Amino acid sequence: MSTLADVIVATLKASGVDRVYGLPGDSLNGFTDALRRDGEIVWEHVRHEEAAAFAAAGEAAITGQLAVCAASCGPGNLHLINGLFDANRSRVPVLAIAAHIPREEIGGSYFQETHPQELFRECSVYSELVSVPEQLPRVLEIAMRFAIERSGAAVVVIPGEIFLADAEHNAKPAGIRPSRAVIRPAETELAAAAELLNAAERVTILAGAGCQGAHDELIRLAGALKAPIVHSLRGKEFVEYDNPYDVGMTGLLGFASGYRAMEHCDALLMLGTDFPYRSFYPENARVVQVDMRGEHIGRRIPVDVGLLGTVKDTIPALLEHLDGDRDATHLARMRSHYRRTRERLDALADSHGDRASIHPQAIATAIDRLAAEDAVFLADVGTPVIWASRYLTMNGRRRLIGSFCHGTMANAMPQAIGVQASQPGRQVVTLSGDGGLAMMLGDLLTLRQQHLPVKVVVFNNGALAFVELEMKADGIVNYATDLDNPSFAEVARAVGLHGVRIEHPSELDDGLRTAFAHDGPAVIEVMTVRQELSIPPGITVAQAKGFTLWATRSVLSGRADQVLEVAKTNIRQLALE
Repeated sequence: MSTLADVIVATLKASGVDRVYGLPGDSLNGFTDALRRDGEIVWEHVRHEEAAAFAAAGEAAITGQLAVCAASCGPGNLHLINGLFDANRSRVPVLAIAAHIPREEIGGSYFQETHPQELFRECSVYSELVSVPEQLPRVLEIAMRFAIERSGAAVVVIPGEIFLADAEHNAKPAGIRPSRAVIRPAETELAAAAELLNAAERVTILAGAGCQGAHDELIRLAGALKAPIVHSLRGKEFVEYDNPYDVGMTGLLGFASGYRAMEHCDALLMLGTDFPYRSFYPENARVVQVDMRGEHIGRRIPVDVGLLGTVKDTIPALLEHLDGDRDATHLARMRSHYRRTRERLDALADSHGDRASIHPQAIATAIDRLAAEDAVFLADVGTPVIWASRYLTMNGRRRLIGSFCHGTMANAMPQAIGVQASQPGRQVVTLSGDGGLAMMLGDLLTLRQQHLPVKVVVFNNGALAFVELEMKADGIVNYATDLDNPSFAEVARAVGLHGVRIEHPSELDDGLRTAFAHDGPAVIEVMTVRQELSIPPGITVAQAKGFTLWATRSVLSGRADQVLEVAKTNIRQLALE
């Protein structure tokens, strides 16, 4: 006799799911036993449920297909929540199977009782409790459809005994696959947008992750408008490569040319982006925004014309309405600004001599130089994502994945588990912070147990460095940010991974090359200067005042050595700026 857990497994298989990330537990036993008996879907055994959700999010991001994680009742599935928040905010399709306490005990403060359908509601597009066995097949299908069509996290909460309930005879599993559609604006809206753009003298394009799959269309549009293209962080991998109109990134992690291209435009065309930082938008430009989610239009900046549609489907229709002849002065000026900015950034990554520690820019450029042409990079939130955004080169085959909307620590290595599991022949490289890796250190064991050859590059600067930067900008003396780290390379070797420790710039290329060539997981620990400043593209008066205040307070607090170290570390960067 088949159980409802068998129905779940059959439905997942019919929908193209190849693996489930999770940690077993008694309330989940019916499901994991069904996986064992079936033998086709791989159980990717992680050491922490948070890693399971992140891994599923990583797989969904790299494949675009539904990925699945599972956890037992109460504390078990609570650990999924951060990874599900990340998946939902990144808009990637993830299904979470959350086991629950016995039905008859719900509401009685039972051992490990929570109310997961309520807890997960904020971080999902769908969250529902299966109360009786007859509900399960339909609720499962609805949840999967929500995850796929809405591109987000969906949660099905299932009391443990329902997994073991008898299934109906001859029930055919449903295969839930994504639908396909052409979404473009009406002609009247396209004409209004074209009228605005045709009248403008200085158009700048802000391109985001919604430009995925629309690279050629984007380039044609920029050519027609003679418009520089600024990209968001999530748009970098889809926009930056083979792009003669590229002027870089804007935002807190961006650099000056992207900021100036938006500051000096009189019309801003937003394509598939929900860029959140309002202070980086132009003050007086007219705005056209293209997004397939109408509720996103105008929520960051007032919009003159909103176009509901995908970037790929909307651009060809918009091009038909645009005038042919345009002045290229704005484009030429911004491209020249970009070349100067890029030269300064690249100069900062040059060797600083074979001194005791290594500048993070040099690490990122070495990774970029030595990584495969189709490598997948995963960057931890914090300073690693700064160096990834500024120094990793995209080419249309490489991918860059991170917690770019949710902004959580410790995302890179667990996301890499899902990427590598679903891309077994592909090079997967993390840019991990020492704080981030330490937070999820136990799942290095997952790399070993599941034979996942992820290359974990650790920027070991002994500090929560991004937090320190934020403190400096606010004029606050650094406090509680020190990290007394072990040698991560020795930790890696102790648990059976390949470990490399790099202490001098002269060791960087050979150390990375050896680790990248290793047939298995590797941890590459790079001893990095602590007091590296990442100067934002536009420094506010408040930030300058805050930095001065930090320096003064630090000296008065007996920490003049920190101020001197910042100056010594960054004197070259400040001169180039």
